[in-house]
Amino acid sequence: MQPAHPSMTELYRGKFLGLYQTGTWEYCSRTNAHAVVVVVALNEQEELVLTEQFRPPLGCSVIEFPAGLAGDEPGMSDEPLAEAAARELEEEVGYRAQSMKALTSGPTSAGLTDEVIYFFQANQPVRVGPGGGVGGENITVHHVHRSEIHAWLEQQQNRGLMVDPKVYAALYFVERSGAT
Repeated sequence: MQPAHPSMTELYRGKFLGLYQTGTWEYCSRTNAHAVVVVVALNEQEELVLTEQFRPPLGCSVIEFPAGLAGDEPGMSDEPLAEAAARELEEEVGYRAQSMKALTSGPTSAGLTDEVIYFFQANQPVRVGPGGGVGGENITVHHVHRSEIHAWLEQQQNRGLMVDPKVYAALYFVERSGAT
């Protein structure tokens, strides 16, 4: 995503991130993608499909829904968000959805970055592969029945893992809809 503020000054630009200043405010922006997508997948068995992945900035594994960047693949800088969501779902957890339903969007950390995240619901997801990610992502796939999700997330925190708050935001939509 490129910073949109007209009085923005570029302080640093790397392969994946840029650091910018507007007035006295410093913030970062992705230089290799235009958005982030998160996919909420609830399969026929009423299981939520989550990922566990070691995140170097935190020094621990994090429980998340399948997620990734839109427009980060070579030649795909204008990748449609629903297509990116479908790609990430299959790469990370091995599911293919009949369609993607947009749920909501918003900033990931409004004081740090201009990044916007888009939540999608995978409609009728079907397992087509093992998942696990690409390029050494080393993702562990978890299937957790929706009736056990809150207790399971607490267990993961007790094991020393972190739970991405976007999981709780996405669960709001799962619990509100009551449907797959």
